[in-house]
Amino acid sequence: MRPRTIELIAPCGYPQDPQAVARALARWVDAGHHIQGIDTTERRFQRFAGTDAQRAADLNRLADPARALPDIVLAVRGGYGAIRLLHGLDYAGLQRRLAGEPIAICGHSDFTAIQMALLAHSGLITFGGPMLSGNFGAPILSEFTVEHFWAAISNAEFTIGELTPQPDDVDLRGTLWGGNLAMIAALAGTPYLPNIDAGILFVEDVNEHPFRVERMLYQLHLAGILPRQQALVLGDFTGAQLSEYDNGYDFDAMVEQIRALIGIPVITGLRFGHGADTVTLPVGVPAQLKAGANGFTLTISGHPTLAE
Repeated sequence: MRPRTIELIAPCGYPQDPQAVARALARWVDAGHHIQGIDTTERRFQRFAGTDAQRAADLNRLADPARALPDIVLAVRGGYGAIRLLHGLDYAGLQRRLAGEPIAICGHSDFTAIQMALLAHSGLITFGGPMLSGNFGAPILSEFTVEHFWAAISNAEFTIGELTPQPDDVDLRGTLWGGNLAMIAALAGTPYLPNIDAGILFVEDVNEHPFRVERMLYQLHLAGILPRQQALVLGDFTGAQLSEYDNGYDFDAMVEQIRALIGIPVITGLRFGHGADTVTLPVGVPAQLKAGANGFTLTISGHPTLAE
């Protein structure tokens, strides 16, 4: 892997673990990559990685034609704060500067709000995937995550798959889009959620009890978003704690309820989200989904790839 220029952006919360940031930076530098924007990891304003203006500027500076573009734009972390920036982004400028360029803008969790807005207003393809602090700065770096990251941003077409059995035989094509479920639900009814028909929607979340996940999926269903999709793909939903009160109502029970409700295939087992192992998925590109008793595959193309 030849050296790349990686620009850090921090549109959400500040990193809580300086050692994770240090580990990540050391790994990138040791691999020969050039890091820009390290100062974004050090800013603090309340619970955010800087003021709203500072955090929006991290993204808007990518629209400056006088600046050389990095190869990779990497979110430092998620948390909360991206939604406060949506009205302040230079969508026209970002579209002019970045459309068609071999640049990988990557993050997940709260960063999903930025990704949805960029797709809706600029038509820009980004990547749902690992971030600086929680992933590349983990005490034990996931080889799975790293391999899938480079595969996604380097290959014009790639396939991911899992052996998790699926109840429906599926073979369909559509626009792959999605990210964090809470962020997508929060944007429903706003101009910042892309209007996608016949899509393949993938979602994940963390620290959300199954009833909260169900409620957000009901919101997307009742808002008319899920009925317009061809399939719903569930990633990792980690961190929730069940209690005796749930009385058998767990994640699997919730999934069966959603399957009965929405009338489209619900695929489970995607390793995407807040787990140690996560795939990297382009947001807003053509994909083919095949699923059945032997698991599922997603074949993806049409996304920006790094220049040779």
